[in-house]
Order: sequence, then C-alpha cells, then structure tokens
Amino acid sequence: MKDLSPDSILDLWPWPAVSVDPATDRICAANPDAERLLGRPLAGESFLDCLDGDAGHLVVFADGVQHYGRHWTRELRLLLPGGEPRPCELNGTYLRTADGHRLLIALVPLDDLQARQDITEAGTLHRSGLMEWKRTQTFFSELERQNQLILDAAGEGIYGINADGQTTFVNRAAQEMLGWSAEDLLGRDTHAIIHHRHLDGTPYDHRDCPIYHSFRNERVSRVENEVFWRKDGRPIQVEYVSTPIYDGQVLAGAVVIFRDITDRKESERRLRDAMAEVDALRDRLEQENAYLQEEISSARAHYDVVGEAPAIQRTLKQVELVAPTDANVLITGESGTGKSLVAAAVHKASDRRRRSMIRLNCAALPDNIDSELFGQVRRDGRGIDKAGRLELAHGGTLFLEEVADLPLEFQGRLLDALRDQTITRVGEDRQRRVNVRIIACTSRDLSREVMAGRFREDLYFFLNVFPIALTPLRERTEDIPLLAAHFLRLACRRTKRAEPTITTGAIRKLVAYHWPGNVRELENVMERALIVSEGDKLRIEGLDASLPASGRPAGKILTEQEFRAAEIENLVACLRETGGRVAGPGGAADILGVRQTTLYSRIRKSGITPAMWSSPTS
Repeated sequence: MKDLSPDSILDLWPWPAVSVDPATDRICAANPDAERLLGRPLAGESFLDCLDGDAGHLVVFADGVQHYGRHWTRELRLLLPGGEPRPCELNGTYLRTADGHRLLIALVPLDDLQARQDITEAGTLHRSGLMEWKRTQTFFSELERQNQLILDAAGEGIYGINADGQTTFVNRAAQEMLGWSAEDLLGRDTHAIIHHRHLDGTPYDHRDCPIYHSFRNERVSRVENEVFWRKDGRPIQVEYVSTPIYDGQVLAGAVVIFRDITDRKESERRLRDAMAEVDALRDRLEQENAYLQEEISSARAHYDVVGEAPAIQRTLKQVELVAPTDANVLITGESGTGKSLVAAAVHKASDRRRRSMIRLNCAALPDNIDSELFGQVRRDGRGIDKAGRLELAHGGTLFLEEVADLPLEFQGRLLDALRDQTITRVGEDRQRRVNVRIIACTSRDLSREVMAGRFREDLYFFLNVFPIALTPLRERTEDIPLLAAHFLRLACRRTKRAEPTITTGAIRKLVAYHWPGNVRELENVMERALIVSEGDKLRIEGLDASLPASGRPAGKILTEQEFRAAEIENLVACLRETGGRVAGPGGAADILGVRQTTLYSRIRKSGITPAMWSSPTS
C-alpha cells in the first residue's frame, strides 16, 4: 500500500466517510458529509458510539477490511441526532499512513442507495418503454390484421391486452356487448374500464383478476361467473377464458374470449325461484294434508246444520250475511252447541272455500306456541322448515277454537300478526305476507274475561266484528227429534247397522232431558243408544231428566267461583266413573262430549290429580 493522506481522500469521496484508528476506535478525521449526516463534529469521538449495534459486528468488519483490503457490512446502523437509528452500509478500506494504520470507512445510508437505484431503473424503463410499447403494438396489430375477418365474424367477444394490461385490439362482438368502441378501449387499462368492481359494488383489484394472472403466471384462466361493466353503467354477467400469448419466446400479453350469459343466468334464477316456489307449495300442501288427516282422525265429521227452530234460522241467516265478506266472526255459545259446525258453514259459504279452514285449539296449545302458529325454519341444517297455522291458512280461514283460553302473554303477538297480516317464522328474520280470515269461538263470556284482565280488550274488539250467539239445545227442544233422527242415521251408516225405530216414548225422554252437553251430547247419546239397542226399537239409556242443567237446585245462579268449583267437581266425578280413562269409547272425553285434547288441557289447568278421582271422599 502507498502512504496517502486520509483527509485528502475523505474530501474526494461522494459518500459520508470517516478515518478511524483501529487500535483506539477513535475517529481521526471526517468529511463534511459525515458530520452533516451525524449532526456534530466527529474528530476524536469513539466510532462505536456513532453506531447502533453489537461491538462484535464492528470487530468482524474491521478484521475483514484488514484481511481483504476492502470489506462491507449492513449489520450496523448509524445513530442520528436524537438517537434515531438509520440503516446503512459500511464500506471500508485499509490504509497505512505516516501516523499508523487507518480504516477509511464510507457511511452509505440504505434509503439513499435505494432511491438512486429506483431513479436508475425508472430511467431505463422510460428509455425502453416507448420502443417496447411500439414493438408490442406492432405484434398485436399484425395479429389483428391477420385475423380481423375471423375476429369480427366470431359471436363471442374477443379482446387482447399487453403485459401492462392495456387493450391492443377489440372485435366487433365485444364492442356491441360492452357498448365501448375500439377508440374507447385501445391503449387504455381494460380492467379499470370494464372489470373494476364486483356485482355487489366492492372494488375488484388488479391483483385478484384472473385475466392478469393469465400472463403474469403464464396460465390459462377459465371463469364462469363474473361481470363486465358496459359504457352505460349496466353490468353484464359473463363467462370467459383468458389465454397468455407469446411473441416468439417473449410473453406479450393475453387474449380474452367472453360471452354474455346475463339472459341465461336470469333464466336459471327464474327456474330456481320457480322450483323453490314449487317446493314451498309442495311442502305446504303436504303439511296441509297432514293437518287435515290429523283433523279427520281426531275429530268427528262436521255435517250440515239441522234444525227448524227460530234460533237456528236466525243463525243460518247470519251465516248467509257474513260469509261473502272477509269480516272477522266471533261465535259464542255453551259447549256442544255447534260452534265448530257454524264456523265451517261460514267458511264453506265464503269465497275462501277453495282453501282450507285451519283450526287452532287455544285450550290445548303445545309449549312451542310460536312455532305452532308462526312456523319455524331448520337450524344448523337439522330438521325441516315448517309452516305455522297462520301460513297454512293463507288464502283461507283460521279458526280459533276456545279463544278465551289463549295465554294472555301470547295474545299481543297474535293480534299484531292478525292485524298486519304478516308472520315471521321462528329462527328467521324475513317477514311473510299472509291473507287470512279469522273466525273465533268461545264458550265463555269474553267481555267478562276482558273485565277480569284475562283477555286483551283490543283483541276482543278485533275478533268481535260480527258476533254469532248460539242457542243451547234445551231452549230449542223442537229441533231435538230432527237432530236425533239425523244422528241416528249417521251412526247407522258408520256402524253398518239397520236403523231402529225411534218411539214416541224415546222422543219424550229426549225432549225432557236438560242436555248440558247440548248437540254434541245428543250425538253421543244416539250412538250409545244404537249400540245398546238389540231389537228394532231404539232404547234410550243414561238420561236423568230430574236434574237441571247445572246439576244444582233450579233457579240458583252461580258465582264464577261456584261455577269453577262445580266444573272441577263434575270433571272429578266423570274421571272417577271412568277410572281415570280420558280417551276412547266410554272415556271421560266421550261422556262429556269434548275432545280428549281439550279435556286433558282442562284437567291440567284445574290442577286435578289422580288422587282426587281415586278417593271416593274427594
């Protein structure tokens, strides 16, 4: 090595530089760029104090410089004023001077180095870009010129893009489908014009575009469901194939072949909607059929109204008046007077008779009242979607039996659904429109239930648009012979028995009875009489005409508490008579002339336990 002055060398260096004594780690000299970079005079300072890093890295660097003559490292960072570290490259050489050996170290900030590299690359790209674009444009122009007739004759849209994503040619079909002319697209970023966002409006980044992946990853991309945007702002659904193309061995860009599948997708959507509607209708019809089969198996058939008494004629006139309307009907009367029969008559005489009359027994509601009335949807893929009673009654009639027994906490939700004619299935948020006519019945005085706070006043007024009050059988005894003959005829038809003669004595016995169970009890009595009659004459048994309807001294009016006590006492006596059996022929429900589900509900609400009917003193 030659003896040189470090100071003169430092002043000539284009980078910040220092001269360091390797034996003492002291800076012997620094050029002005180094002092500006570190913000202070550096002569006499420890070089290690100017760095952020392990001293071992500096030792390794110094040994490398001494061994090789030149060496560099990026393991250390400069400490700027304020203690901020700055990544740098230390580039050193070893000099022998009159004062001893010195390390001549250039301090090159990495960000400055990167900035110079970027400027260099940009200049190179700028110088070559115009020539490269012209070469690519010439390639695509030649390709278009050679194949223009084929391109314009194709029914699919075809366009080409270069490696920068700029449009190089567009065929006639693509221009017609997109509404953009060739002048609108050539030389411009195609993605930003026709492929810039998804159908839901979210941006579509270039980096996610399969067309760009075609020439960047040199692979064919096939996409079956995306959108291109027309010049008028409308999207068209497309399927396309993007294929990379080459100029010799050099990747030149990609060719995109697409077709408009908007009409096909719309047809598929309509088909799916139609199939979904068919499935929904099928499910609804299956549920309606299952419901009707359940009704047929669990309830007696409802027949035409029989009777000539003025009370019956008045009822029939009321049915004739209200049936053609959509007015809500409230039918009141004692148990067994034929409220269900009148409700069916109103429905059958209405314009809704082609749809079902769906029944909801409010005295025997299940625990899942909401799903029973409003329906439910499957959860976690388990179970099946189920329409509720209100949805099943769409276009028809919903019959609320014993509406006074509807739980008070549920009455408000039911009123909202009936008033708005909308329902929401349990487990979903979508509202469904329904068109339902309401017929309700009760054997209790709803106005008293309202006064007692057990029934909502607004629901009462909603239901009581057209009231029909039914007369008990004991107040229209002239109809008893007609009804008896009618029920006997039906019972003979069901049991395939010859019809016995109803004697005058039997009629007198029937007329003299008080009929607490009304028409339903008469039907049961006639069926039981047919069973026990062995000859050609009907034998009536089990009727005690000496007791009034209440089972108490005639003329006594019962309080509500006494009436409830008498009802419980009657239920217990009946259960004791049947040994606790509710269902089946001769069961408590059969004797009382009520449905077994209704009777189970009354037993539960009355708090009657087996101990009460098994003990003779209860």
